[in-house]
Amino acid sequence: MSLYVIVGFGPAGAATARQLAEQGHSVRVVTKSGRSPEPGIEHVALDATDSESLIRATQGAAAVFSCAAPPYHRWATEWPPLASSLCAAAEATGAVLVMLGNLYGYGPVDGPMTEELPLAATGPKGRVRAAVWEQARGLHEQGRIKAVEVRASDFFGPGVTDGGHLAGRVMPRLLRGKPVSTLGDPDAPHSWTYLPDVAGALVEVAGEERAWGRAWHVPTAPWLSTREMVDRLAARAESGPVPVRRVPPAALAVASVFSPLVRGLKEIRYQFDRPFTVDSSAYEAAFTVRATPLDEQIRATVDWWRERLGAG
Repeated sequence: MSLYVIVGFGPAGAATARQLAEQGHSVRVVTKSGRSPEPGIEHVALDATDSESLIRATQGAAAVFSCAAPPYHRWATEWPPLASSLCAAAEATGAVLVMLGNLYGYGPVDGPMTEELPLAATGPKGRVRAAVWEQARGLHEQGRIKAVEVRASDFFGPGVTDGGHLAGRVMPRLLRGKPVSTLGDPDAPHSWTYLPDVAGALVEVAGEERAWGRAWHVPTAPWLSTREMVDRLAARAESGPVPVRRVPPAALAVASVFSPLVRGLKEIRYQFDRPFTVDSSAYEAAFTVRATPLDEQIRATVDWWRERLGAG
């Protein structure tokens, strides 16, 4: 079995680490604060922007998974040094750099997003995410590193809490049968990527040399609007029909005065004001991971939130 290093232990990093550990691999997780060890997973505290420390932590690794992300409002300043350190570790150790990306880099587009679209984002967050991948791809093409990026739409599922648009702002209220609020048009078509499928795709491409050197979209179920997803989650929860309300633009404007996170959301409002759908057929034609059936996604998400809130 191999050693794999996961940088970051948010929902995607944790799911990836645990999947690898369940397969019998040695797993080392790098975070700033560290954590107590768990079965099959070693936790190491270090700053991943310190390339020398990261190189030492990744010696002997078959792959390094980039699953960390700076605070949302500091992407423009903190992503570049983190990406450079990850690339330096990949070059020094020979480990495959497996990057978790998103769809920001495309910017607003018409129609479903494919990997062939140009990275034409005009906002700072979209541009920095595009630049992170372009840096790694350039080094891959020069033969200096081995790199691949896996791009997901908005996460949801067990383990997704504060950062998800179908998570902490929705699920506790939904389970009580209370109205929920959504950013943008609740009836706009939207793709939702299930967290276990994200981990599955990251793990799969790490061992597939033919995947390297390009980006792939995580297998994702057919799109549904926010309202349709809430309806399905509420039906599973048996909490009755749950009203879905759009957050008024004026309320967002007021909140942005006090919240860096809300200010940052202005750039990606288009993702909720218009169709935002992903085409994952290229991945599905090449590899084995498939989107989990939607009914299973809904069941597992509701059951996980019930257990989480009950335990709390």
